[in-house]
Amino acid sequence: MSASSMVRDWNAMDTEAFRAEVRAFFQQHYPEHLRYPKRRLRWDEIRPWTLKLAAHGWLAPSWPARHGGMGLAPDKLIAFIEEQERHGVTRAPDMGIQMVGPLLIQHGTDAQRAHYLPRILACQDIWCQGYSEPNSGSDLASLRTEAVADGDDFIVTGQKIWTTLAQDATHIFLLVRTDKAAKKQEGISFLLADMGSPGITVRPIRNIAGAEDFCEVFLDKVRVPRANIVGELNKGWTTAKALLGFERIFLGSPKQSQYALSRVEEAAAALGLLDDPVFSDRFTQLALDVADLGTLYARFVEQVKRGEALGPEVSMLKIFATETYSRLANLLVEIAGASGGTPGDVPTDGGTIDVLTTFYNARPATIYGGSNEVQRNILAGAVLQLAS
Repeated sequence: MSASSMVRDWNAMDTEAFRAEVRAFFQQHYPEHLRYPKRRLRWDEIRPWTLKLAAHGWLAPSWPARHGGMGLAPDKLIAFIEEQERHGVTRAPDMGIQMVGPLLIQHGTDAQRAHYLPRILACQDIWCQGYSEPNSGSDLASLRTEAVADGDDFIVTGQKIWTTLAQDATHIFLLVRTDKAAKKQEGISFLLADMGSPGITVRPIRNIAGAEDFCEVFLDKVRVPRANIVGELNKGWTTAKALLGFERIFLGSPKQSQYALSRVEEAAAALGLLDDPVFSDRFTQLALDVADLGTLYARFVEQVKRGEALGPEVSMLKIFATETYSRLANLLVEIAGASGGTPGDVPTDGGTIDVLTTFYNARPATIYGGSNEVQRNILAGAVLQLAS
């Protein structure tokens, strides 16, 4: 079925009817062997599903219909994402859909939109994010990658790190310093670059689980057209911040912790721990935390549904979600005992359990999307501002 045949006014539907249609589509079409993957899938693995989603017209649920998206209102968009999580639909390399597209729609030029948006929807351009740098991970304002004007181009030199799946990307969006004399959070610009440009080198980083989800990206005098700047020169910090608030509500989704809670319960049953009073006490406390997380998440969801901007308090959702997830991962390792450090499926009397996948996934969760230490500073600053 072509995307053109799927042009509908989704927002005219009842939300629960829409949710049911989305759920049915995922159940019918999403590959069973890709549900709840234990690692981040590479582009060649997830490409067929992504192309199917694109052909159905569902690749960009949040984009306006005039730009090729579904044009979902906040309540429908949240239902769409929740159904993805419920069915275990993995993320494709989606920086183009989630970050670049919305940014260009709001802040790009007509030429940028005409060139990049159709290529993103056709899965021709796969994007990665060039934000973090060595020694300035969550402190983006301290970045040192520099872009120097040279005629119609910028000459970009520097290094990015923890760039997710850069080895599969055709393009990268970068925060670069374009005015070294400006204050720390000024003099930064938002730039689009072709990963095939001379001077770009990608080096994957192998993690403790053996996966290569992240990469280092080296930029050695890379020429990038000045026409590739998004928004105003030296105003890239404002542009980048516009992308982060909505991202954090989904980083704070309770689904990850709910899934981990189920894995802990299954493992406890296999290990005969469900009647142990010490385990039961800790499990109940964490189950209550997960329930509270769901309530907090629902509060911010309702705010989004009303069309309200998310304030700095959304940082508490990211903190609560990722730290609850980490505590569940720690408990899973602990109850596995001597098998807690064994990768892959561990045999038990009741079957098998996979202990370390959850643990490995939980380790970076408190860091990506803005480390929890930075989120606490954001909250503290908001409280102090209110008190002043």
